Amino acid sequence: MSKKLLAVAIVCFMVGTGCTTPGAHLTPRQNLQAPNAGPKLLAVYMPWFGDRVHMDVGYASYDPNVLRRQIQQARHMGISAFVVDWYGESQRFSDHNFALMQEAADESHFQVALLYNESPDQDAQSTDDAMAAMDRAYSAYIGPQAPHRNAYLTYNGHPVIFIFPKHGQVDWHRIVEHCQSWESAPFFFYKDEPPAKYLADFAGLYAWVQPGQKGWTPDGSNWGEQYLDQFYKNMRNQHPDKIAVGAAWPGFDDSAAKWGLNRRMQARCGKTFEDTLHLYNRYFDAAHPLPFVMIETWNDYEEGTAIERLDFAKCSQNQPSASGTP
Repeated sequence: MSKKLLAVAIVCFMVGTGCTTPGAHLTPRQNLQAPNAGPKLLAVYMPWFGDRVHMDVGYASYDPNVLRRQIQQARHMGISAFVVDWYGESQRFSDHNFALMQEAADESHFQVALLYNESPDQDAQSTDDAMAAMDRAYSAYIGPQAPHRNAYLTYNGHPVIFIFPKHGQVDWHRIVEHCQSWESAPFFFYKDEPPAKYLADFAGLYAWVQPGQKGWTPDGSNWGEQYLDQFYKNMRNQHPDKIAVGAAWPGFDDSAAKWGLNRRMQARCGKTFEDTLHLYNRYFDAAHPLPFVMIETWNDYEEGTAIERLDFAKCSQNQPSASGTP
C-alpha cells in the first residue's frame, strides 16, 4: 500500500465514508458514523533514532525538520497526535527529543502525549522512578509552566498519560494521589488491564499489538483478531466505566531488534492493518462511541510495526517494507 493509498484508507476510516480505492482492498462499511462521531486517531512514536543503540533508519529524532515533516505527513493521514515512548529523565536522549517534538507540534497545531514505560526495577524504586517521571512531565510538558503545554493531548480537560507496564511493581495509588495536586489531574491509561488492586486508579485501558491466547505462530498467520475482539468485548461488558483506546497495527516482526524473539505477524498485503483499524466497529458505534484508536506504531522499524513508510505493493514479502525516506 503506497503512502497515498494509506492516507486514503485512514481518511475513509476517520470520516466513515466506506470509500474504496483501486488496490487498497477496502471494504465499504455499514451503519457509518458521522465524521465527528468517529474515534480520534493516534499513533505511537519512537523518539530514539540517531542514538547508536538503535538501528539507523535514515534520520535523527532530534532533527526539527524531520519532526515537522513527520507531523505534516501524519496529519495528512488523518492522525491527530503522536503518543511518544518515554522513560522520564532516566533516558535523556528520548526526553530531549520529546521536548523537541512537543515544540514542533505546538507550531503545527498538532498534539502529543507521553507513553511512560515503567522502570524495570522490581522493588520500591520503580514507584520512586514513576513519581519523579510524573513530576518531570508536569513541570516540563503539561503544567502551567510548560512552554508548549497547548500541544499536550487532553480528554475532557485532563491530560492523558499512557502507561506501559514492566513488572507491575509501581504503587499506582501513590502516583495517582500525588498527581491530584496538578492543575488538572491526569487521566492514566494502562495496557490491557492493571493488577486488580490498581484498576480504580486508571481512567482508561488501551490495547497493544499482540496475537492473544492462541499465541505467536511460526508463519505469522495469527494477526491478533482474537485478542483485539476480546479487548473490545471486555471494555463494553466488563469495564463500561473506563475509557477505551482501541488499536491498529500493520503487522509485527522483531527479527531486526536486539531484543527480538523471532515473533511475527503477517501484514497480509495490508489486510492486517485494514482489519485491525476497523475491528472496533463490532462493539462501538455512534450510540456507544470509541474515543481513540491508536496505531501501533508510527516508526518502530525494529519490531516491524512502522506505518511511516508502508509499502504493501511487494506482496511476495510478509511484512511491510521500509523503503525510501519519510
